[in-house]
Amino acid sequence: MKHVARKRFGQHFLADASVIDAIVREIAPKPGDPMVEIGPGLAALTQPLVERLGKLTVIELDRDLAARLRQHPQLRVVESDVLKVDFAELAANVGAAKLRIVGNLPYNISSPILFHLLQYVDQVVDQHFMLQKEVVDRMVAVPATSDYGRLSVMLQWRYAMENVLSVPPQAFEPPPKVDSAVVRMVPLAVPPEVDEALLSELVQVAFSQRRKILRHTLGRWLEQKGFAGAFDVQRRAEEVPVEEYVALVQALA
Repeated sequence: MKHVARKRFGQHFLADASVIDAIVREIAPKPGDPMVEIGPGLAALTQPLVERLGKLTVIELDRDLAARLRQHPQLRVVESDVLKVDFAELAANVGAAKLRIVGNLPYNISSPILFHLLQYVDQVVDQHFMLQKEVVDRMVAVPATSDYGRLSVMLQWRYAMENVLSVPPQAFEPPPKVDSAVVRMVPLAVPPEVDEALLSELVQVAFSQRRKILRHTLGRWLEQKGFAGAFDVQRRAEEVPVEEYVALVQALA
């Protein structure tokens, strides 16, 4: 029976064989790699991955799709909302120190998923995700551009990222109304030591009114924190590089 895409799960199934091949090439799966796929759907990417890996863990929320996937003996199916999955526990269950994570993420909750996975970055080798192109542009954006914002800073302090593939709407069934892209995320080998909660708060304040000079937002926040160090607040939030936000948090802490 044909599965009808469910709007509430943000389902758009990858259907273009050449795009699937290109994604698999970018992921470069090797036999035995401990890999987890988020949102396998109709298994378009799952099939070529498991052929190369031997076995694969998949996380699927849709119970009908999860039931279909369980019929495949090489798949370990976790039927769950990905935002509730403990990836450290998952790594331990598959007997791996670190996981490779891939997926065509539901576009309606892509940012929450990225922030959820940030908690488990120490258990990750790399991540390859299909996302809305606009989100990928924000993830990899450089300072002093309109795409550079909170998402850029909160991911770039911890990952090296690149847009590795553009994917048009017609590669999906049903086609989404937006362009897509595949991003590669590799955790930094030696990340800076920062209070992540404080960094998150600071960046949120900085970008709360991105058109205004930081004096009006971050400047006041720093005063409230009793910060006596030097930081140029005569700039807009988008003009400050990731390293400066990190250094500011370290100085505060």
